[in-house]
Amino acid sequence: MDFARTKRPSRWPWLLAVLIPLLGVGGLGVAVGRRVGGTPQLSAAPDLPGIGAKTSVVIEAREPVRGLVTLEVSLLQGDRVIDLERKTYTPQPAHLPWGPKTESDRLELSLSREILPGLVEGQATLRVTAGTAGTWLRTPEPAVLSMELPVRFTPPSIAVRSTQTYAAQGGAEAVVYTVGESARRHGVQAGEWFFPGYPVEAGEGGAVRSYYSIFAVPYDMADASEIRLIAEDALGNAATRSFVDTFKARPFKTDKITVTDRFLDTVVPQIIADTPGFRDRGSTLDNYLAINGEMRKENNEQLKSLAEKTEARFLWKKPFLQMPGKVFSAFADHRTYEYQGREVDKQFHLGFDIASTQKAEIPAANDGKVVFAGNLGIYGQAVVLDHGCGISSLYGHLSLIEVKPGDVVTRGQPLGRTGDTGLALGDHLHFTMLLHGLPVTPIEWWDGHWIQDRIALKLGAALPFEVD
Repeated sequence: MDFARTKRPSRWPWLLAVLIPLLGVGGLGVAVGRRVGGTPQLSAAPDLPGIGAKTSVVIEAREPVRGLVTLEVSLLQGDRVIDLERKTYTPQPAHLPWGPKTESDRLELSLSREILPGLVEGQATLRVTAGTAGTWLRTPEPAVLSMELPVRFTPPSIAVRSTQTYAAQGGAEAVVYTVGESARRHGVQAGEWFFPGYPVEAGEGGAVRSYYSIFAVPYDMADASEIRLIAEDALGNAATRSFVDTFKARPFKTDKITVTDRFLDTVVPQIIADTPGFRDRGSTLDNYLAINGEMRKENNEQLKSLAEKTEARFLWKKPFLQMPGKVFSAFADHRTYEYQGREVDKQFHLGFDIASTQKAEIPAANDGKVVFAGNLGIYGQAVVLDHGCGISSLYGHLSLIEVKPGDVVTRGQPLGRTGDTGLALGDHLHFTMLLHGLPVTPIEWWDGHWIQDRIALKLGAALPFEVD
């Protein structure tokens, strides 16, 4: 009898059925155990090249894989460690390729002496440490950024050399002084206005021995204590000195301007047409008030910006000329504007209004360079001349301009013709002298003896001045 041979079943399918899930789970566990965060990218950017009176630093950290875990900032000097900032974050879980995380952070920290008591001059190390996410299998090393910074709190030396400084409200003056080698910015601070220093003379090897600053007293400043010499180094350490011997407050005139509908209908539409982007306020009066206030401020800021183009040398050597004619409005008049019997505005008139014949020829007050020629809002068609070292002159309300930006002009050269453009009540010239954009009374600059006594004698060879 033949018996059929039976085949024994294989064990491999059963083994594979058991092993594959185990291997999958184990492989997943290994993968999860190895999914650590990336190396954080760190940067530190101090606003100054060291730690001084008012240094700050911007710290940035970035880790896009699983996100930041910790961020620590400290300052090391000798054996001392000063903790500036410690932050912790929740990273993305290792087993999830999604979920919340903090990819980056930005810190702005002060390194000033007031916040870091006990810090001494010398060197210090800024250290930034950022931890990254680990797993049960791996613990990555944190990222560390170190930066060496000099520490200095001693301000530059500063000493006044000139004498007899007689400052007057709305006027100008000069001071001569010396500063230490560490000074990077120096001059006169008068309230919010800064007037930089220029070299008077050089010593051996071209080293500057002394400096001068021609400064102005703002027309709205009646306290000389706000006028000081200042010398500041690259780390923000500053020294100041008072130097004004005599201060004179000036009582400026008051004036009342009656605003009529005829005047509004004449000047407002033209100024709006000449000012692209002007926002209509809904009525002629409201448009006028915006022009007289907001546009006036914008124009004065533009004059301040133009002063930044000044040449670092005097372009003139004789007194400034006054255009012939009748002066009917003085410097810093405090004007009150009335419309239909009620007060609607108040402004300072920062210049001289001079009237002659209609479309009279306008002479350049002194040698200089044209830095502006065109429409200047409330001043209408205007010309601005730079005379060097922050001194400039403005000619407004012109009917005709005969020069262009970049032209070099001589004292007395025609610049254009008087007119009634801008906020002008009639044909005249609005003339203003400015120091680094701040209007000052022209009377002093029209006076050769004042320039000789108050400016030239102090500056010596730096200003080869000639009295007419």
